[in-house]
Amino acid sequence: MFAEAAVSILTLFGAAFVLIGSIGLVRLPDFMTRLHGPTKSTTLGVGSIVMASLVHSSVTAGSLSLRELVISVFLFITAPVSAHVLSKAARKMPRNREEKTGP
Repeated sequence: MFAEAAVSILTLFGAAFVLIGSIGLVRLPDFMTRLHGPTKSTTLGVGSIVMASLVHSSVTAGSLSLRELVISVFLFITAPVSAHVLSKAARKMPRNREEKTGP
């Protein structure tokens, strides 16, 4: 019963953060803020969903699942690095063109 509640809460928490990150991607005005919103919130959201999967598989199988741990480590390492590389590339782009905002 406790594990089911934990999985449900983590899944809802993760889904809410993924939704907030997706809305931020569409609604924020420029590239740098569009990059910041989804990177931070989606990392936390997907991390929560992976943690829910880890709790569920641990309770079901009776042992700790290595697959979910590897996914979380990979996620928390690659998301900040890719955001940093994208922001460095955006800073080197010429600034004379108009940036589209919104859908």
